[in-house]
Amino acid sequence: MTVDVPAHLYDRGRHGDADVQAGLVDFAVNVRPGPPEFVARALHGRIADLAAYPSAVETQDVVRRAADLHRRRPDEVLLLGGAAEGFELLAGLAPRHVALIQPSFTEPERVLAASGARISHVTPSAPWLLADAAVPDDADMVVLGNPTNPTSVLHPAADVLALRRPGRIVVVDEAFADLTLAGDRLEPESVARVPADDVIVVRSITKTYGLAGLRAGYLLAAPELIAAMTAGRRHWAVGTLTLAALGACLGPDGQEYARGQAHAVAAERLHLVERLAAIGLTPEADPRAPYVLVRVPDGWRWKDELAARGFSVRSCANFHGLTGDHLRLAVRPREVCDALVDAMQDVKNRLETGAPTR
Repeated sequence: MTVDVPAHLYDRGRHGDADVQAGLVDFAVNVRPGPPEFVARALHGRIADLAAYPSAVETQDVVRRAADLHRRRPDEVLLLGGAAEGFELLAGLAPRHVALIQPSFTEPERVLAASGARISHVTPSAPWLLADAAVPDDADMVVLGNPTNPTSVLHPAADVLALRRPGRIVVVDEAFADLTLAGDRLEPESVARVPADDVIVVRSITKTYGLAGLRAGYLLAAPELIAAMTAGRRHWAVGTLTLAALGACLGPDGQEYARGQAHAVAAERLHLVERLAAIGLTPEADPRAPYVLVRVPDGWRWKDELAARGFSVRSCANFHGLTGDHLRLAVRPREVCDALVDAMQDVKNRLETGAPTR
């Protein structure tokens, strides 16, 4: 008997954190464990300063760190209360027709549609190559992730920059870029160092450093774009603890840590892919981010069965171009991945044989 996918899984506002429950091993949220000790120390050291407003001097120091890291000018950096704020600020550019490269993170659609922009969903066939994306000629803004969430596809920087057109702004969500590698080269396809007046790069530190609860990020763009985006923005948009975290993560200790995490992700992801292959599951695209997309019949049912066995995974039913059969699995340490795959093997066997699943 065919059972419909539960309606709540199609909710466009649903994120992976909705699947994380007390007592479940978290494969649903793409945040690395953390925070690391050097960030915890930086945060603890600023608790006594919370009676004062965030410092303009410290803000400029953190801006300079971001600018130096990406070889940009300080006036091309805007600190954010989380990368999601960067998408909210795009409304200040008053785009008329936004092309969203799908499947992708759903937040840009929510805030840009609310601003009155016309939205076009551009969804290449799997494996979702950017070169196959038929972007409307009249789109004056294109938004994409690189690497893309949830497919884990890493687009060549040349393909990203090929989206540029006169009168168009290209917005690149690089929330997971600092966890990508090509050999030993970190961030091989990032366009953060490209000082183009029509490209906006949104970055996050919360994924790599285990800081999702703090909300911290920044964007890189031409000063004219930043001015238009921030007209009317509230004062003190970035708090003292966020500044402390950004300063720590953008400094030498933070960059050394990110490199170590990128190598750990690569090794853990390879192990996960190999274990999945042993039970007959292959990623839907070559994974380059800290998560893997798989497709199984009635994936939403697998999600429920895995929860009953102690594991939370992300249903991708609410992503454009994906279905209730798609699941996103965060990359975790080897022994934790082994336990997940063992549970998946049990679910697979029971569903295929029609045996009771719980």
